[in-house]
Amino acid sequence: MLHDYALGGATVVRNQGPDHVVFVGRNGPGYAEVMFACAAAGVPFVPLNYRLAADQLGLLLRQLSRPLVVADEDYSAALGAEYKILSTADFVAAAASAPRLRDVWTDDTSPAIILFTSGTTSAPKAVVLRHANLTAYIFATVDFGAAADSDAALVSVPPYHIAAVGSALSNIYAGRRVVHLPDFDARQWLDLVRDEQVTSAMLVPTMLARIIDVLGSTRADADTLRLLSYGGARMPRRVLEAALRAFPSTGFCNAYGLTETSSTIALLGPEEHRDALASSDPDVSARLGSVGRPVPGVEVAIRVGDRAASAGETGELWVRGAQVSGEYRGRGSALDDDGWFRTGDLARRDSGGYLFVEGRIDDTIIRGGENIAPAEIEEVLASHPAIKDVAVIGLPDDEWGERLCAVVVRFPGASVSADEVRDYARRRLRGSRTPDQVVWRTSLPQTATGKLLRRQLVIESADTVRDT
Repeated sequence: MLHDYALGGATVVRNQGPDHVVFVGRNGPGYAEVMFACAAAGVPFVPLNYRLAADQLGLLLRQLSRPLVVADEDYSAALGAEYKILSTADFVAAAASAPRLRDVWTDDTSPAIILFTSGTTSAPKAVVLRHANLTAYIFATVDFGAAADSDAALVSVPPYHIAAVGSALSNIYAGRRVVHLPDFDARQWLDLVRDEQVTSAMLVPTMLARIIDVLGSTRADADTLRLLSYGGARMPRRVLEAALRAFPSTGFCNAYGLTETSSTIALLGPEEHRDALASSDPDVSARLGSVGRPVPGVEVAIRVGDRAASAGETGELWVRGAQVSGEYRGRGSALDDDGWFRTGDLARRDSGGYLFVEGRIDDTIIRGGENIAPAEIEEVLASHPAIKDVAVIGLPDDEWGERLCAVVVRFPGASVSADEVRDYARRRLRGSRTPDQVVWRTSLPQTATGKLLRRQLVIESADTVRDT
């Protein structure tokens, strides 16, 4: 059925003659139909964030030549009259009745998908993923037709995120039935898992945290759920431990990757999660905060300047492999001469080869000439029983260059003072890692996938400090 829709949809695309097909809508069956129609037609598929304001969507659309926009009816009005627009329903109906495209041939090196990065630390960039990148990822990580007839995958991640692309490709290649939850709601997600007998699902950390909030101390009614994958942002250990207890028969998988790497490049598997949770060995227990080890076909290097980092030493993460694109529209390739891509992430490896990602290099705070990774402090403060969420940022300081500011969200009804927050950090970290000040918030600004919007938080926190 999808094959027929794709070839009919390819005819619809070819008849419109665009250079790009833009999708503005929620996740659902139409997403995969449009994506595969674009692949058959040889036209790049560009899903955009439907939550963006009209002017922000316009900025992205103007970067694309001759776009055909396929949009859910709820979002068509925000796009303006200057673009050629088909509703998702009209596109799917036209694809069903159109003759199947016969001259289907797409060069592996041609662009398949263009995704805009979330822009949490800089302006969004248009990442080019070619057919060869995506097929390399799928062929290395998914067994064709491996799903049983009873298998069902629940998809609730945003359609403009690389996780949605990976989910669509991997579930279809494996042959799984797909259940969609267009607007995430923790209770609805739990009900769908039970009612649809879901066997696998992908979540971002904020989604899993909301599910745990709904469950409280009770176990989930999820007997069929064999695999629960998560990724896209930092997972608080408190949330992960609670989830492992709430889903005792479910295997958990931490999938770490970037848009530029066609999704997952490292995995921490189900047995590794359970072993880390149960272990009294601090090195093994710490691996619950790891992203695991590289997937087949991906090479990983951690560099400190021009040399390789030793075990346990933090450096910059570089990756190489056929699935790694590292290419930006209008900017060219960011790969070096040997095919390595600089991720911009700080990372280290333990003696067992497990990879720990410690945040973005851009997030590094330089206080008195010392480089400080916010994640180190955030992990400690997040373990405080009164702290629900926390971010550590650098604010300008005349004496130190930057001072440490902890932006804290307390649990409802919980009480903790700024002095207690600082003392908690001081007892567990070096004195230079103690926050200079604490700012209170009811929530932290995040993307739909749970990534902290640090630029926004720095601006808002600086304003708060000036006003107090």
